[in-house]
Amino acid sequence: MVHAMAYEEYTNEDLLAEYKRCGDNKMKQELVLRYSYLVKAIAMQMRGIYINFAEIDDIINEGIIALMGAIEKFDISKNVKLETYASLRIKGTIVDLVRKQDWIPRSVRKKAKEIDKAAMDLYEKNGVMPEDSEVAEYMKMSLDKYYKTVGAMNLYNVISLDSIVTEFQDSFNVMPLSGQSDTEGSPIESLQKKELNKVLIEAINDLSDREKLIISLYYRKELSMKEISNILEVSEPRVSQLHSSAIRKLRIALQPYVN
Repeated sequence: MVHAMAYEEYTNEDLLAEYKRCGDNKMKQELVLRYSYLVKAIAMQMRGIYINFAEIDDIINEGIIALMGAIEKFDISKNVKLETYASLRIKGTIVDLVRKQDWIPRSVRKKAKEIDKAAMDLYEKNGVMPEDSEVAEYMKMSLDKYYKTVGAMNLYNVISLDSIVTEFQDSFNVMPLSGQSDTEGSPIESLQKKELNKVLIEAINDLSDREKLIISLYYRKELSMKEISNILEVSEPRVSQLHSSAIRKLRIALQPYVN
């Protein structure tokens, strides 16, 4: 049994392994303290999607609960880091809170589906993801109005993609955007995961260079939209537009594989 005074002698991985072996609650509390930085970082990154109805302290509290659940449910035998698994659980909790508020106007949801359908129609016709200008023309909209509509859809698209990724993670205990190695599991699970990752990689490769960069900065580097706008030296609304466009394309590509 590891005594409280000796916790500092253990790495996070060793302490996690020991907790999984003996289930000592004090070890779990220590692990929550060590990984609480994830909750704070994610709460700050996703602040834009809950700022209208929740304080960051409330979100952090919910995130800590999600972290505790992630530590409890984490399968140490799988080839994936706890940080990856817990991060997606925490993000999923925030997304669920937003969805329960039902704050996204019905008109935005309707327009999002219309734009998705238009993009898919053009994709099926031409074999490549259409440019924004092509979708706008197809829908008989001015490009300016299209961008305003896409901007309003941004949070809807973030929530939609996170929901899809959460569904995938629930099944396989891994986040596709993390770049982690394949988890061990049944042959069917392994094939499904490889197929989805292949589709995701292909979808990302179809994005523009700027869209790829935004996806990388937001999901891998976990920067906020404001931080990304400073790096790219463009306005935050423009980053929002590009991000929304990229997420919509990825969501369309992934949807058939998680239904």
